[in-house]
Amino acid sequence: MTTLPAESSTPVVLPVTKAVVWLAGATLLALALYYFIGIDQGATSVFGSDMHIHEFVHDSRHFLGFPCH
Repeated sequence: MTTLPAESSTPVVLPVTKAVVWLAGATLLALALYYFIGIDQGATSVFGSDMHIHEFVHDSRHFLGFPCH
């Protein structure tokens, strides 16, 4: 009877600097999504009175519980 050697798993080693970069990127992306879906009202937009972004995310605003009217 032959026994197979047990496979050992090695943990993923992520340097702290790389982890900070990924965390900062994820945070910036989350804040941008929060702004465009939850805060941007079109008329009071940072980008002027352009309603394109507001209309694009309009249904998701209501689905997530953000008022917009």
